[in-house]
Amino acid sequence: MLIMPNTDWQWEFNEEHKQLSISLGSDMAFLTPYKSKLLIPDALASSEFTVEHAKYYISLLEWLPNALRMSDAAIVQTALNATAANFLLKPQMPKSWFFETSSECVYSEVGKLFNLICNGQRVLVLVVENSLQASTVLLLSQSCQLNGTKQLVQFDTIKVMHDRLQPLKRQLSKQVVAA
Repeated sequence: MLIMPNTDWQWEFNEEHKQLSISLGSDMAFLTPYKSKLLIPDALASSEFTVEHAKYYISLLEWLPNALRMSDAAIVQTALNATAANFLLKPQMPKSWFFETSSECVYSEVGKLFNLICNGQRVLVLVVENSLQASTVLLLSQSCQLNGTKQLVQFDTIKVMHDRLQPLKRQLSKQVVAA
């Protein structure tokens, strides 16, 4: 069952876990993976889940099941994390050097899926924010080892130049398993 937003939804910083959460009404909350150091200052206080947030979230709810085989719970989790990443994370500088350059030119837009290739590993990402030359992407794969000490885990974000985005081949019917 997909959870639709309502006026009771509210962003909150969970002091116990030191992570951003969203209150989904009475007795239900969703904990994002985003810690305080990644968040804009406004995310550290309670704030409303705005109409703009709801539109973004609903557009992903509608699009993700058509793009990937995912359970309803995984769709909701991905859409909520992408919404949080788009609206409440601090801006990032591109870190494209971790990834191979694509041999194809791509058109990036919010909600589009791409692969990134790092150390021969191909990982699936979702564009959560797009600018003229770079995109902030959300990792959908379980993990990505960037180098000997740095690793991305599912739902982490990284900003990359568009020339690093690898187009998906048509045979994509991947199963994405959310944590």
